[in-house]
Amino acid sequence: MNGPEFIAATAGILFMAFLAGWFTHWVISRITRVTRSDMDDLDRMAQELHQAEEERDQTISYFQQREAELTNKLSQTEAELRAAMEGLRDARHEAEDLRAYVERVNQG
Repeated sequence: MNGPEFIAATAGILFMAFLAGWFTHWVISRITRVTRSDMDDLDRMAQELHQAEEERDQTISYFQQREAELTNKLSQTEAELRAAMEGLRDARHEAEDLRAYVERVNQG
């Protein structure tokens, strides 16, 4: 094999390798290509995710506000209960004092 034949054979092999690479790239790009419907689905899912996150944030905010209201109401109810218990204790003590007074008056 002389020089020009060697150069022609090498050029042919390199050209065939180039064509094989190009064809492989074309096939892979056709297989893995993202279609418009896929992009639309991704956009729709992104919007739904955003809406779900907003709803979650609103729900968390609502429950935090509701928890604060209920905690405040519970504190008020406990304070009222303590006041009622103190009033009841005072009333019982006064009733016992009155009973003792009535018994002393009846005996004496």
